[in-house]
Amino acid sequence: MTLYFQLLIFTISFPLLASWDKRFKYASKFKYLFPAILITASFFIIWDIIFTKNGVWGFSKVHTSNIDLFYLPIEEWLFFIIIPFSCVFIYESVKYFFTLDRYEGFSRNLLMIIGVVLIITCFFNLEKSYTFWNFLFCGSFLIYSTIKKRGYHANFLIAYLFHLIPFIIVNGILTDGNFDFNFSSDPVVWYNNEENLFIRFITIPVEDFFYSMLLLLMNVTFYEKFKS
Repeated sequence: MTLYFQLLIFTISFPLLASWDKRFKYASKFKYLFPAILITASFFIIWDIIFTKNGVWGFSKVHTSNIDLFYLPIEEWLFFIIIPFSCVFIYESVKYFFTLDRYEGFSRNLLMIIGVVLIITCFFNLEKSYTFWNFLFCGSFLIYSTIKKRGYHANFLIAYLFHLIPFIIVNGILTDGNFDFNFSSDPVVWYNNEENLFIRFITIPVEDFFYSMLLLLMNVTFYEKFKS
């Protein structure tokens, strides 16, 4: 079992087991969740294929399977199912345990400001593919999401903050070439630093934090749309 696959199993294990918990009733919402995951994954996979083909990032042959589909290892395809599944579970948990209605306006304004800052920043980094497109996509979707009141911005923001705990653990391992079980110095996922700001939180590119924000927000947006 590859290191990447082990991390995916670790990520989904608790949310999957807790899906039938009577408090969250997460399993009863799968009919809304999986269409949202499918739509979002389609966008991200196309983006991923293009960037992998162009060498913006890539994947270790040691820590991934030899099963590739359109330049991506099978684990990367599973990533866009397992990570959103687990993150939306965090979102549903936040909705259950917290009442955040009074923070909705603040959260909406904060997310809009982040979106504007990302859009401005991306145009100062036209030559850096990951920075430019990541900030453009995330910033644009944040602005689109916050143009009108949607009722879930506060829950999304707190869920995003909670998700940073497993995100830093899992993504830290994925991007750390020194964290290996096969005596290889290759990270699971490598980045061409000419295509990003080369600003790291430990080993994680700063762009990954907004990549993850966009991934979660798109899934939550479609998920809530289907529920309504």
